[in-house]
Amino acid sequence: MDAPQYETDFYGWTNQQATLLRAGKLLDADIAHIAEEIEDMGKNLKRELVSRLEILFIHLLKWQYQPGHHGNSWRYSIDEQRAKLVDHLEDNPSLKPQLPEAVERSYRYAIRGAAKETGLPGNTFPKSCPWTYEQALNENFWPE
Repeated sequence: MDAPQYETDFYGWTNQQATLLRAGKLLDADIAHIAEEIEDMGKNLKRELVSRLEILFIHLLKWQYQPGHHGNSWRYSIDEQRAKLVDHLEDNPSLKPQLPEAVERSYRYAIRGAAKETGLPGNTFPKSCPWTYEQALNENFWPE
């Protein structure tokens, strides 16, 4: 069989590797690239955690620092990120120990995003996250 190459036809390569693994043909499988892709999938799951936290924190900051602008779209975005974060961590419980670092990193990004979206200077917002992860995900928590 003329094998699709990892660099030239990734989709074909993934299908071929899955077929080889299911058939138990480990010696024919591209183990090095398979391992690399599995590691990348884990990194992507962590990036998704940080990204969702960032969006949540941006909207919580906007909610707190622009009380005259509260609207359904902000409420929806906050609720949506909360629900998706809960689902993401339920699907990937081994990410939970990564939460302190993820909160710190995502909040740092959120300050920049909130400053850009609100027009307020970045130093308007606390340097470190003013909420615990549990508070941020609590559906009854709305910072004032």
